[in-house]
Amino acid sequence: MYPTDHEQAVIAAAEKIMVETMARYDPSHDAYHVQRVRKTALQIAQNVPHKPDMLVVELAALLHDVLDKKYVSAEEAADPYKFFLPFFESMASLHGIDLVQDGRGRLVTQVIDNVSWSTEKKLKEKGLWTTWHDECVELHCVQDADRLDAIGAFGIMRCAAYTTVTNSPLYAPIGDPKQPVSAIQHFHDKLIHIRDRLKTEHGKRLGAKRHQVVSRLSNTTFMMYVLSDAVLC
Repeated sequence: MYPTDHEQAVIAAAEKIMVETMARYDPSHDAYHVQRVRKTALQIAQNVPHKPDMLVVELAALLHDVLDKKYVSAEEAADPYKFFLPFFESMASLHGIDLVQDGRGRLVTQVIDNVSWSTEKKLKEKGLWTTWHDECVELHCVQDADRLDAIGAFGIMRCAAYTTVTNSPLYAPIGDPKQPVSAIQHFHDKLIHIRDRLKTEHGKRLGAKRHQVVSRLSNTTFMMYVLSDAVLC
């Protein structure tokens, strides 16, 4: 039965790294976001036809934003396996699970390195999307969970939070230099497309209701009405 005592010890160690790291990031990418992704990824993993390695799913979910390129340098993010290798090696001596020898450490970091929306977009544009990307269930569980947290009520609040941190406009008219980086444009560029690009059937079911909220708010007029109403309140 998952997790065993040894697996739970490894999970706790990974969670400690995550909490310490995410404390430095803004509310759009904090420990609470990661915990939601973890919970959803495990839920999805329990509902896919071919059960994945649950430890890989949970570790990848917990660590997926530690090296987020929005918060660390390109050099730091370039080799997740090298970055996490000391952690993987210590788990063998401390808790008896050798993530290096059994290959799961490599898979965890491969998932981390490929989970983001922008990475998938770039790989497909360059023709570098592979069969592994299409078939790795562990990747799909974490990808869907992360993307589900970008839509619905939490997704809207996260978008607003990141917009504030980056000092980007909530709305800018077409033709304005800041329009491409506005919150409204982010809805059109990414958020309204997430539902149709979820990988798992369970993820798609979870995404259906959340998409309705995002779809309504992607309408500029409705968004501005909501924002104005919030200010008046």
